[in-house]
Amino acid sequence: MIAIIDYEMGNLRSVENALSRLGAEWKLTSDPEEIRSASRVLLPGVGNDAEAMERLRERGLCEVIRNLRHPVLGICVGMQVMCRHSEEGDVDCLGIFDAHVRRFPEEGLKVPHVGWNRINNMESKLLKGVERGSYVYYVHSYYANLCPDTIATTRYGSTLFSAALKYENFYGTQFHPEKSGDIGERILANFLKL
Repeated sequence: MIAIIDYEMGNLRSVENALSRLGAEWKLTSDPEEIRSASRVLLPGVGNDAEAMERLRERGLCEVIRNLRHPVLGICVGMQVMCRHSEEGDVDCLGIFDAHVRRFPEEGLKVPHVGWNRINNMESKLLKGVERGSYVYYVHSYYANLCPDTIATTRYGSTLFSAALKYENFYGTQFHPEKSGDIGERILANFLKL
């Protein structure tokens, strides 16, 4: 069973639909025991990092997530809150990934970064079978800097940022695999096999 952590941060329907298309069994939950006993955990998120951290703390989920030993995938804000710190609300996050979350510079580009962009420099079983330069779908104003945990990159304007991160059993994607067509479905299918 896959646990989708419910902390009221964004529309979860597209994640649920993507998992159902792959034939996966999932449960939307904020119960620590259900999260601990799941075979895989998804931490999706849309919105504000500071608010996301507050909601995780309110539900007593910060230590639960940090101590998980089975595969965990954070998506968008879910990945950002697994980093060390975020400029969005100047908040300390879960500290799983050795990355800091920063706002895109105002340099004549549209912020938020919305739409399709390429991923490159891919190094992980999570991205197996995905060709360099494949397009994935983004919606974000903040990004994780490059760090030792970076397993894929994307460039937006002059900023090269972490498109995906990995540390031990923890994975994160800044893009939305559930909205990234066949490429995103492949990435989610890979996650289910980890």
